[in-house]
Amino acid sequence: MTVMFIDGASNLKCKIFDPIFLKLITQTLPDLRHRLIHIRALQILNTLNKMKLQYLQSQSQRVAFAGIFLILVPNFFPNLFDPLGRAYPSMFSEWNAPSAKHIRLLEGALHQEISEKQQSDIWSPLVYQGWKPCFDSASVPFNPEKSRGYIQVFLDGGLNQQRMEICDAVAVAKILNATLVIPHLEVNPVWQDSSSFTDIFDVDHFIEVLHNEISIVKELPSMYSWSTREYYATGIRPTRIKTAPVHASADWYLENVLPMLNSHGIAAIAPFSHRLAFDNLPKEIQLLRCKVNFQALAFVPHIRMLGDNLVQRLRSSPSTNKGTNDERGSGKFIVLHLRFDKDMAAHSACNFGGGKAEKLALAKYRQVIWQGRVMKTQFTNDELRQQGRCPLNPEEIGLLLRALGFNNDTRLYLASHKVYGGEARISTLRKLFPLMEDKKSLASDKERAQVEKKASLLAAVDYYVSMHTDVFISASPGNMHNAMLGYRAYRNMKTIRPNMVLLSQLFLNETIEWPDFQQAVEHGHKNRQGQIRLRKETQSIYTYPIPDCMCQRH
Repeated sequence: MTVMFIDGASNLKCKIFDPIFLKLITQTLPDLRHRLIHIRALQILNTLNKMKLQYLQSQSQRVAFAGIFLILVPNFFPNLFDPLGRAYPSMFSEWNAPSAKHIRLLEGALHQEISEKQQSDIWSPLVYQGWKPCFDSASVPFNPEKSRGYIQVFLDGGLNQQRMEICDAVAVAKILNATLVIPHLEVNPVWQDSSSFTDIFDVDHFIEVLHNEISIVKELPSMYSWSTREYYATGIRPTRIKTAPVHASADWYLENVLPMLNSHGIAAIAPFSHRLAFDNLPKEIQLLRCKVNFQALAFVPHIRMLGDNLVQRLRSSPSTNKGTNDERGSGKFIVLHLRFDKDMAAHSACNFGGGKAEKLALAKYRQVIWQGRVMKTQFTNDELRQQGRCPLNPEEIGLLLRALGFNNDTRLYLASHKVYGGEARISTLRKLFPLMEDKKSLASDKERAQVEKKASLLAAVDYYVSMHTDVFISASPGNMHNAMLGYRAYRNMKTIRPNMVLLSQLFLNETIEWPDFQQAVEHGHKNRQGQIRLRKETQSIYTYPIPDCMCQRH
């Protein structure tokens, strides 16, 4: 006979021929059924536990992806997270995007009507002031056979500081009658740019312009190949000058460096920043420094090409100007050097309205970069502003420009490495000058490929555009401001120098109305637009090139 046993948990099919065995099976059936049910229950529980574990793992993955999403999305959609950033600055940002502070002045600026005379005056070029560049420098052509050895210099700082150091290096080589090795540019700890001299400057042009002045080589001969930056970084070396005083005289170099050249045939000077005096030097040495700065230091071709394209596009009237070329400034443009990066904000020790998170972030940055050695931190924010020691923020520089007579049709080129706070920080400035441009808005990714993510090359492009603008102004009296002040004085071009003390007092006055502000600004900047200023003792020849680099001609 055949017995079919069917259970809810399993099927059991047996062939049974013995009736006695069948009876035994029937009696034990309840125990068997119970055990089968128990086994099946364990199987189901095990399956549920596996499902739960998979669910928890899936949830963990979702949480991880959500965390990554929260970290990355603000970088692509910063405006979306502004409200959260204000509520939780430590989570989303180190600064809170400040709203416009000078509301009354902003409203006045946006609704002002600028007269034709204001427009004509502000765009008009400088009249000839009686000074022109002096081109003579070397009294006796250099004889390479009489070179006393090789001079190496290792240069710190950013592009503008390095330009000045290169000029000084040429002058020192001339004083010592030595051969200059193309200067080594150190990696800046802030910008992290490893660009070399030949990446930035046209080295063949540099050598050609100065060939009658000094001997210059691109690299050391093989007998001195050991003299590298790495060699001097690993110990005290007899061929390194490490103690050159700031603003050293020509006699100091003759007394301290010349003996080393005579003994070893080579001398490496590091550090070299500001290591040559501005006074009590022969006239031909001063003229040589000018020749290097204003003639020999030309940028490499691809920087000049990109700069020329930017200048051409800035001079092409946008559609909003209807392509006109009238005396109101169409076809002209202004360059604003807005050095409002984190480095500047931290070093200034001023409060720029970014809230507690910004203050803490800048204090930490200040400690890491300068180990707290920022003397201005001993003053309060109000004290610094009253002294005119706080750089103008984007809103304030915009109000200054509108008060001077630049209207909302002005083509404004923003020369800046990276604005601390991003687009939110300059939103008020853009409202005042809707035709504001920069490298990214004017040039394609392909055109910028050779300079992108290289701070020195990006700065060189801005420098080149600033050389060719109708008007230049800087919000911070730093190296770029000083370099442009000198170059444009040498070329008799208009450069506005903000009256920092006056502006600080005006911006601290919370009740001042726009007409009074505008009148005070115009009066306070009447003689700060490129008028000749003679260099005073100890002042930089690169900022004030008159009378050392220029001659009076009528």
